[in-house]
Amino acid sequence: MPQIIFLPNDDLCPEGQVIDAEPGVTVCDAAIAHGIEIEHACEKSCACTTCHVVVREGFDSLDEADELEEDMLDKAWGLEPESRLSCQAVVGEEDLVVEIPKYTINQVSENH
Repeated sequence: MPQIIFLPNDDLCPEGQVIDAEPGVTVCDAAIAHGIEIEHACEKSCACTTCHVVVREGFDSLDEADELEEDMLDKAWGLEPESRLSCQAVVGEEDLVVEIPKYTINQVSENH
């Protein structure tokens, strides 16, 4: 079973976290299932960028982003070549190292 290694994030997982993830689940769903409350303002419908992550290792094991995700990513804060929307990035067979950016473009968070 592949692992997702979340790098430390001051708000969501200050110590970082390593989780097991079933292939076929999204990075966002895996994070939430393990208590990492990554934002997903559009309820994971690829209509915002609040679940933006940067895949530091294992990026090439993910399916390519489709055109809609690419268009949404253009609006993400801190976009990098290895950026993905975690609601669209489906875990494959390889381990991933994921960084959750400090900021999103979301002006209001449901949990604050």
